[in-house]
Amino acid sequence: MTPGVACGVDIVSVDRIRAAVERSGPRFLEKYWTQDELAYCAGRPERLAARWAAKEAAMKVLEGGFDRFDPLSIEVRRDAGGVPRLELAADAADHAREVGLASWSLSLSHEREHAVAMVTALRWPTSS
Repeated sequence: MTPGVACGVDIVSVDRIRAAVERSGPRFLEKYWTQDELAYCAGRPERLAARWAAKEAAMKVLEGGFDRFDPLSIEVRRDAGGVPRLELAADAADHAREVGLASWSLSLSHEREHAVAMVTALRWPTSS
């Protein structure tokens, strides 16, 4: 395999996330967002939706979905300057290493109705 760039994009309805939170409450929140993500989002559905889109976009790069990767293993963090970044753990991090994905980048945007995320990673040849 030659080196390249893997890309994933996702868009989500903010109302869809708002409705799911209202319907399922803490059980839904704790299944899909880490405690740090929940603290940052402070219940704001547009922030939750942007992080949902980021997790979906990352799973597209990983070539899997919520059935394959624990959503808590893909976390949106912010660096010292406030720029969002992805942090992979557990099954997502293991798979990324196995298939040669590194140098992840994340872009998030949201407005009242929609949130969107774009994720890229460099794909390097692996020995396996």
